[in-house]
Amino acid sequence: MGSQPGVQCSVLALAVYLALVSDRPELFSSALWRITHSVRHDIPRWTHPATLEKERLSEFVPPTSLEANRLKKSSWGVLFTGIVGGTLVAVYAVATPFITPALRRICLPFVPATTKQIENVVKMLQCRRGPLVDIGSGDGRIVIAAAKEGFTAVGYELNPWLVWYSRYRAWREGVQASARFYISDLWKVTFSQYSNVVIFGVPQMMAQLEEKLELELKDDAWVIACRFPFPHWTPAQVTGEGLDTVWAYDARAFRGRDGRP
Repeated sequence: MGSQPGVQCSVLALAVYLALVSDRPELFSSALWRITHSVRHDIPRWTHPATLEKERLSEFVPPTSLEANRLKKSSWGVLFTGIVGGTLVAVYAVATPFITPALRRICLPFVPATTKQIENVVKMLQCRRGPLVDIGSGDGRIVIAAAKEGFTAVGYELNPWLVWYSRYRAWREGVQASARFYISDLWKVTFSQYSNVVIFGVPQMMAQLEEKLELELKDDAWVIACRFPFPHWTPAQVTGEGLDTVWAYDARAFRGRDGRP
């Protein structure tokens, strides 16, 4: 009843009337106390504006936290994409020089020389002198072994990673002064200045390489073929078995076959 002002006024008027008629003023006092007490409880409690603002702010969830989470996820996404992209680029840069030989007309893949093959090559070089070249030098094993035997040795290799690694190995073995490596295509190099030629070839290239060496080498040259022999030349010496077989050819012999001077 205290929440309805019209009713409260009516009760107060009735209390005044009864007090006057019955000559009992306590009825008026009692009614007035009840009404004022009810009104006091119905009035909302006054709160300071600063307190209300604090309560409002405490209930408010700022969007900055959501934005921060979104930015954090976005940063991780960019970082992950960068790592994957960088890895793919690195793999491509390293793998391409090893894969591209398979795409050429004559495939000459990198296959490291075995310890026995190196021993057989060194055996064929006994009593030989003069500069040596390894055609397709790979990781530099033959060139470094020849340099240790006192030869001035050069390796030509198309794969830049293998050339850089070969230079590092020569430095580590202490023969960097007499073992040199160059990035080059064997078909674009002239071998006339070398007295000893070593080749780890494949059957598809040996006939064409025969013609090139016949035209360029001097008569005192010595050609050593590993894994596969030349198809038309007659070897002066053969050593080893299976894939470790090494064939040695004398330039005077294969030039005398077709009447070259």
